[in-house]
Amino acid sequence: MRGAWGIVALVLGLLLPAVPVAAPRQSEQRPDPKQASALPSYVRRVESAVIGIKVEVPRERPSAATLGRERWGSGVIIDRDEGYALTVSYVLLDAERIEVTLRDGRRAPAKLVGLDLEVGIGVLKLHGKGPWPAAPLGDSTRIVEGDVVGTVGLNDDGALVGTAARVQAVRRFSASWEYMLDRAFIVSPYNAAFGGAALVDAGGSLVGVTSLRLGEAPHVNLAIPLEKFLPGKDELLAKGRVASRRPRPWLGLYTAATNEGVIVSGLSPVGPARAAGLRQGDVIVRLNGEKVESQEHFYARLWQGTMDQEVQLVVRRDNRLQSISVRPADRYRIYRTTDN
Repeated sequence: MRGAWGIVALVLGLLLPAVPVAAPRQSEQRPDPKQASALPSYVRRVESAVIGIKVEVPRERPSAATLGRERWGSGVIIDRDEGYALTVSYVLLDAERIEVTLRDGRRAPAKLVGLDLEVGIGVLKLHGKGPWPAAPLGDSTRIVEGDVVGTVGLNDDGALVGTAARVQAVRRFSASWEYMLDRAFIVSPYNAAFGGAALVDAGGSLVGVTSLRLGEAPHVNLAIPLEKFLPGKDELLAKGRVASRRPRPWLGLYTAATNEGVIVSGLSPVGPARAAGLRQGDVIVRLNGEKVESQEHFYARLWQGTMDQEVQLVVRRDNRLQSISVRPADRYRIYRTTDN
């Protein structure tokens, strides 16, 4: 189990060069859970609601090759009666078996409720009788650069990792795997147990979910604001996805920006781009006849299309231009995103 995060980090490091990602290492300094009372009060307020999540994925599922069959992450309970909890989507993707560890030592099975792959949020539900310790929900729209925050997660030994931090920036964030948020939090210093750790404001209310470790040392965390989850919450819990939102066309590309366009740094083995003939190293210079100016522009233009509309790409390969048509896919039909 402890080696699973190492596999995840290696694979992500190979496929997602635009966003340096690493998993918690056993050698990093972490607070002893018995010393949690030394943490700031706004971190301690959410501590009891923070959970560890152990996930098993069948070998044949699409994400097993890249994210591993055994995964560990953090999460935070948001519903005291039903036991719903939030984490990041990559922890739960294709999950078949989920076990949750609470701060009081209890362990409980859980089921995959749904994923919002556009936002990067996942929801699970604990089995058992409540009430469960739940985090108070805050207003992430009020968070601004410089605000005091805290990140709280559990490492794969179940030890608390709490970090008093500040919001370094509030900005747009795009990543290599066809992912972009128009508003994201960059938090410093980073928390080693970042995958699903709770982000709380100065009052101890939940305002986001910590997703990634970014950059070179000293690292920072990317956190997904709670406002990205709440509008589609009821639909996500009921249907396993935000079905009323028009699905984004998905090509299965990993990309990085260059001066000439967007370079293909990797391809999903189950994505339509690979089947259409795109290769690693191709530079995408046009999309549907329009010049590709940046990674953000590429995503915005791609997502304007519909699922039944072919995407026309012009790529530079071996100093020659080549046109390639790709029929996009709906990721929710490829990956396992709910038990509902």
